[in-house]
Amino acid sequence: MTRPPKSAKIKVCLVATSLGKGGAERSCAMLSNMLDSLGYEVHTVILQDRVDQAFSGTLLNLGKGKKENDSFGDRLYRAYKLKRFLRSNNFDFIIDHRPKNESKREMFYDRYVYKGIRRIYVVHSSNKFSYFSEKEERMIDIYSKNYATVAVSRYIETELLNSSGIHNTVTIYNAFDTNWVSVGDELPIQLRDKQYLLWYGRVVDEIKDLRFLIDAFEQSEVWKQGTHLVIMGDGPDSEDIKKYAKQSAAGAHVDFLPHTPNPFPVIKYARSTVLTSRYEGFPMVLVESLSVGTPVISLDIASGPSEIVVDGENGLLIPERSLPLFSEAIRKIKDDDSLYERLSSNAKSSIEAFSMEAIAARWKKLLE
Repeated sequence: MTRPPKSAKIKVCLVATSLGKGGAERSCAMLSNMLDSLGYEVHTVILQDRVDQAFSGTLLNLGKGKKENDSFGDRLYRAYKLKRFLRSNNFDFIIDHRPKNESKREMFYDRYVYKGIRRIYVVHSSNKFSYFSEKEERMIDIYSKNYATVAVSRYIETELLNSSGIHNTVTIYNAFDTNWVSVGDELPIQLRDKQYLLWYGRVVDEIKDLRFLIDAFEQSEVWKQGTHLVIMGDGPDSEDIKKYAKQSAAGAHVDFLPHTPNPFPVIKYARSTVLTSRYEGFPMVLVESLSVGTPVISLDIASGPSEIVVDGENGLLIPERSLPLFSEAIRKIKDDDSLYERLSSNAKSSIEAFSMEAIAARWKKLLE
């Protein structure tokens, strides 16, 4: 296929499961804003009726009116509506953010829904099954037909994609919005006058390993000096984690807050943001925290943290899932003021490469 003429306005369709609370959804909405700012015509299609993120351009919500247990016929009709929408708009690119964990569905998209349109698939996780399904060879063939396959970290590009034989790849990190610092400054009343560590995200313990975090917080004993651990977010394991925290010796110092569309005051005044996930793609909580000057403590898990955190410069990077090592890092961040000041002073400048302006330029280069 030929590229559109330089003078033509490039038309892009973003496809996502939803614009909900997750990191992939947030990055898709952010991409719509970046591409719109570049002067592209941007449309977004979502398959589930959840819109929590601010986006630019038009929205086709195929999830509106979706039944809880929809039939194969219902799914087929939505796919037909998507195909008709794509053909009627004559898009230059589809940028697809969906997980790819069902090979039959992806073959259907490849051969029917997206046929004849240049595709860019974005891989948001280092969990291979989420993007290769149970039929790896089929998925490799589908990815290899793409105009490009975008990895949100170098680890995903080299260890997940290139090592599988997919080479039409490029790493483009998720962006942070430099306007976040101006979205408000008022803490929830229960956090005022408290020193606290912060974890935030979707509460799915199989991925996020919050039990490990609560155990490390208990072993650190910083709670005996009045420091709290704040867990902010919602998810299927919220009640179980609350029960687990209540049983901990440090339980009275573990506070829970619901998901909020404006987490930045809570992030800004945290002593540190912590990450204990088993795997990620590109953990935006680390970038978001550093963007407001808050140092981070992160396990050095596959994909992301080592590309964001420089140990001893803007945060502490823990080399293994070790309770003694993580609890020691918590104590350092709490007790060593000179270390804390160094990490905090380096935080904002350390993530300039992830600004919307820098990441928009990377997408512009890819599309033009």
